[in-house]
Amino acid sequence: MTLCADASIHVIAAVVDPHPGMILPFVLMLLAIALMPFINAHWWEQHFPKVALALGAITTCYYVFGLNNGIRMLHVAHEYVSFIALVGSLFVVTGGIHINVKGEAKPWVNCLFLLVGAILANFIGTTGASMLLIRPWIRMNKYRITSFHIVFFIFIVSNVGGSLTPIGDPPLFLGYLKGVPFWWVLEKCWQAWLIVVGALLLIFYVFDRINFLRAPKRIRDEETGKEIWTVSGWRNLAFLGLILVGVFVKSPPGLSEALMIAAAVGSYFATPKAVHESNNFNFHPIREVAWLFVGIFATMVPALDYLEGHSAQFGLNSEMKFFWFTGILSGVLDNAPTYLTFLAAAMGMHGLSLNDPAQVRQLVAAHDHELIAISLGAVFFGAMTYIGNGPNFMVKAISEQSKVKTPSFFAYLFKYAFPILVPLMGLVSLLFFSRWRVF
Repeated sequence: MTLCADASIHVIAAVVDPHPGMILPFVLMLLAIALMPFINAHWWEQHFPKVALALGAITTCYYVFGLNNGIRMLHVAHEYVSFIALVGSLFVVTGGIHINVKGEAKPWVNCLFLLVGAILANFIGTTGASMLLIRPWIRMNKYRITSFHIVFFIFIVSNVGGSLTPIGDPPLFLGYLKGVPFWWVLEKCWQAWLIVVGALLLIFYVFDRINFLRAPKRIRDEETGKEIWTVSGWRNLAFLGLILVGVFVKSPPGLSEALMIAAAVGSYFATPKAVHESNNFNFHPIREVAWLFVGIFATMVPALDYLEGHSAQFGLNSEMKFFWFTGILSGVLDNAPTYLTFLAAAMGMHGLSLNDPAQVRQLVAAHDHELIAISLGAVFFGAMTYIGNGPNFMVKAISEQSKVKTPSFFAYLFKYAFPILVPLMGLVSLLFFSRWRVF
């Protein structure tokens, strides 16, 4: 999730072997996110920042005083600031662009919209595409929007769509900074992108067609197929461009985040009040994400460090294992450092160093299928849970702010992600990483 100028920070920081029991705060953080809205929603809405801070403080104190490795948490803090600078600035800037849709979309129009979003994600990132398109997505389906509309938006626009360029999703950008050629992702991953995006669009069309036929006949006859699109807030495209410039600024430290924050501030004050009101814009969604990810970023450190220190015990000796291990852990951990962890494991397996771009390119040339497995696993499985990738939570928060019902953590996982994504991931692993692979 983290897209920062000093993306190599994860592997430069000293990594020690934490006690496995220190993974418990991370588990508790995930359980709180999943269960507390059911147990006591009102209490959770009032106190979730305290829970995130308390659990994060346990891990931080352990690293600072127990392991004498405060520098590790400082690096994590920097990653968190970079993450919030990117996600927050995109939230503010896209909140100043109002795409108005009159009429109700037919299923094929919805599929076309999701396809455009999947392509756009590779140019402005999954976060940028999600923040720009989620509000018009809700408007164009306002008469019949359901949970599956939000879920498939997260699947396609917020995750899978961004697997063609390093700009598309943070793990791929980290690989680019480490030495993976910019166009390698497009060259090697387009077949998997086409298969998974195409399959998801086909499944969505079936669901949406059924949903469309259930809509009142008056809506189908009078509203559908008469979409009128208008866009206001064009000036924010300049601020969006400034954010993308910030993404690629590597030095001096802090300049990348400063550019993003400057873009957000400039956009907020330059956007007419009427545009913000049309988007029902406020800061509640980004505040929720900011507080929750304080806890997630801090508590996940022992899990990541333990994984990195014990990766050899998982027997990572095949592309299939790289795909599934990277994927499963990317669904519950930050997929960017998870990507780096397994890339480092792959490099070490061949006696290569992740800190040398020339050796990274050597891995690309000699063992490209291992890197394909790691790349696809990190990006595709980010859609498995709300915390798998940064935009997921943002889309959920904006949808709920717009009075759209979204699935709970477990409903998302068991009703949609498992039955839909896991079989597709099985197909990808069969076609690309098995002994019977086609590609």
